[in-house]
Amino acid sequence: MQTRIEKITAVLDKNKAEGIEVFDLREKNYFVDYAVIASSLGAKHTIALLDHLRKDLKPAEKFNHVDETGDWVVVDLGDVLIHIMTPEYRVKYDMESFLAKLSDGKEGEEL
Repeated sequence: MQTRIEKITAVLDKNKAEGIEVFDLREKNYFVDYAVIASSLGAKHTIALLDHLRKDLKPAEKFNHVDETGDWVVVDLGDVLIHIMTPEYRVKYDMESFLAKLSDGKEGEEL
């Protein structure tokens, strides 16, 4: 699993994604084992990062579902969820706070 996460983050990093964070959610009552969040430089870059992931991760990874807009892309790999967002969306939705509390075992506390 660690090799898969390293490959995902390497693809994002190589293609200029910013603020890449990985959240270990194993045994945390969440529907995936890991979540990866990264910022793009803008809407076109968000889609470009998705294209790089598709090219560099297939056929080793099965893309179960991809939900994409210019501002936010979510890639479901089954046990890994990848979020790529524009900086504005990343601030607006603040997934890090939710995932950090969840990974720390504090999911029942107020945000």
